[in-house]
Order: sequence, then structure tokens, then C-alpha cells
Amino acid sequence: MKFKLNDYIIEYEVIRKDNKNLYFRFDENCRLIITAPRFISELELKNLITKNSSAILKMYEDAVERSNRDGLFKYLGKKYKVIFDNRVKEITFDGDVITCHDEEALDKFYADECLKVFNEEIDICKKCFNNLPKFKLRIRKMRTRWGVCNTKNKIITLNSELLKKDISLIDYVIIHEMAHFYEGNHSKNFWHIVEMVLPDYKERRKKLKY
Repeated sequence: MKFKLNDYIIEYEVIRKDNKNLYFRFDENCRLIITAPRFISELELKNLITKNSSAILKMYEDAVERSNRDGLFKYLGKKYKVIFDNRVKEITFDGDVITCHDEEALDKFYADECLKVFNEEIDICKKCFNNLPKFKLRIRKMRTRWGVCNTKNKIITLNSELLKKDISLIDYVIIHEMAHFYEGNHSKNFWHIVEMVLPDYKERRKKLKY
């Protein structure tokens, strides 16, 4: 089961027990586990989720942050075990292992790859549009958005966390933001523009929610 909270789609499971109180927690997969009294109704449950939405959102973001610190390096839809070796000068990939000098070198690699990969995909996605205005790319870490298009100042901002996702999802965000130069809001016409470029945009959008 799932519900939407701000820009997130949160998967949840209800465990009914012979207890009087309701408890919320997130597991290692960032899934909400609700321990509820056995005879609580679905309507009461939904109302309690809504009532506690602020606390649940904070718990979810904390769970995601813990997941991002699980010792794995997430890069283009894959996870790598990180080995630090101060004898290593260049970052190397070997199967599901990445070896680098230290954490600072890994952070620099990530920042450099954001710039490289995002610009490469922007150049590819540009070919899907006619009369696209010239714009600047900005990259920063954002809490609730994958991308933002400032149509007035001609700036597209991409979330640095997007580099952890598969290329197909990065392309979806870029196409989405480029489409805003033609349609400022999320109208029916806006989604038509996106669909003309990415017929499977709904599936990509769904995958990006997790």
C-alpha cells in the first residue's frame, strides 16, 4: 500500500496487534511500518496518518538519510561498496566495488560526475525540442525536488542526488524541466509535451518516486 506525502510516494505496511496504541517506524528499505490496534478501521488509520503527516515526513527523510549513509556509493542506478586506500590516486570501479583515496576524493568525483553527466544528458535531450531557449545549468542538493526550471532567468537546477538514479530517470527530469519553457505549469498540455518526447514518462516518474 502507498500514499502521497508532499512530493514523496511512501510505501507502508500495517501490522495489527492486540495493543491500544498506534506506532509508526520506517524499516531499512524506507517503508513505513504501522503497528495498529487490531480493530482500528481503515478510515481511522488514514485520518491518523494525515494527523501525523509532519512527523511521518520527518521520519521518512531521516530514514532516507540513513539509507544514504549505509556504506554504499550510489551512482547511476547502481550501488557500490567503497574501499578507501591512501595509495590510490585515481578512482577505479571493479564490479560492485569502488576504490578511492579518501572520502574527499569520492566527494569530488561525485561533484565532477554531476556536472559531466548532467551536461551530457542535457545535450542529448535538447535534440528533442525545437526553439528551446538557451539556459544555464545549476546543480545543488534539494530536499523535495529533483529539478526546477526558472523560465524567467533561463535556469534549470538539477538535484545532485539525481546522479544516484538510472540515466533514464535523469533524462525524465531534464525533459520535464525543459518542457516548462513551453508550458509553465503542470497542465494537460504540459504533460502532452512530455509524452511526445517520452511516451513512457509515467513509468519513469513512478520509478523516480522511490
